[in-house]
Amino acid sequence: MIIYDLKCKYGHKFEGWFKDIETFELQKSQRLVSCPVCRDADVDIVVSSIAVMSRDRKEPDRIRAKEISPERTLRLVQEYLEKNFEDLGDKFADVALKIHYGEEDRRNIKGTTTEQEEEMLKEEGVPFIKFSLPKFDG
Repeated sequence: MIIYDLKCKYGHKFEGWFKDIETFELQKSQRLVSCPVCRDADVDIVVSSIAVMSRDRKEPDRIRAKEISPERTLRLVQEYLEKNFEDLGDKFADVALKIHYGEEDRRNIKGTTTEQEEEMLKEEGVPFIKFSLPKFDG
């Protein structure tokens, strides 16, 4: 599975998960890939901070990456979020709006929202991703 950073023609950035570049290109040509904010299907891959590609896309990978357990993967995501995102708790929606409208500096934030706050953020065009991570013992 490859995760690509994508951007629609209106500048909204999001990510997509695909088997390979050919799968992305096929789905894009069939207009199956669209922006989660505005639903625009005119999307392209943008340069991300980490990219891995073989020299020849048609050539199968000769060396497989070491498999990482799902639990380890979730722990790594959790560690990344803890180190790189400011936890705002229930103030997330307020600060996200201020950042969106340029009233506060752009930065990585995380926190909690109510369903009403999520709807309001969507209506205002504020990009965000909602997901839960399990709590680990120890």
